[in-house]
Amino acid sequence: MIPAGFQIIENVLSSRECEELLTQLRDRTLSRSRAGVRELMKCGAVSQLASDPRLIRITQRVFGRPLIPYKATVFEKTGKANWLVAWHQDTALPVEKFIERDGWSAPSRKAGTLFAQAPSSALEKIIALRIHLDDSTETNGPLRVIPGSHRSGILSEEMVREFLVNSRCVECLVRRGGVVAMSPLILHASSKITSDKPRRVLHIEYAESLDVTPGIKLAVS
Repeated sequence: MIPAGFQIIENVLSSRECEELLTQLRDRTLSRSRAGVRELMKCGAVSQLASDPRLIRITQRVFGRPLIPYKATVFEKTGKANWLVAWHQDTALPVEKFIERDGWSAPSRKAGTLFAQAPSSALEKIIALRIHLDDSTETNGPLRVIPGSHRSGILSEEMVREFLVNSRCVECLVRRGGVVAMSPLILHASSKITSDKPRRVLHIEYAESLDVTPGIKLAVS
């Protein structure tokens, strides 16, 4: 795992590749919401990129072996779709079916996909790669993280407050084509855009195995 819980890798994709991907994502048949586009592993261009050797090598450097992509989402923060994301961890995983196991709880459906709250033992086997399709700057709602917070497992509300009081926050300023690799357990947030420049990010999640827990298999979405 990444010691700080996140890492910025610049110049992974070219500007042209980012523009070509944005063109593909304008497809009207994709399932869109105000915040972006979900279930993008069904999109050929995204599915192909998720297995690109450049991205797989990043997962291999972190875990010692290549990981498997299973979930992709685009977040589109613009002047017309502008929101604040409070401090949180990403603790829900998409699953093919829900079976009661220690640490697994609260099954629910989102855009047709079944999700469940996962234990830290499963989340520690996950990494997200956030591919920046625009420059991420101080004024277009960049990702903010608290380094090292992932090492404490799933945090209670009180623990979150303690981290916010006693820890420093880092803004992830990344150029177009750069990637932020991050643990789903790291505390993260983002503010609203204060400029007219959009921030569009392709968020791809990878796992050591789709069989994340005996009897529970990750859904590809």
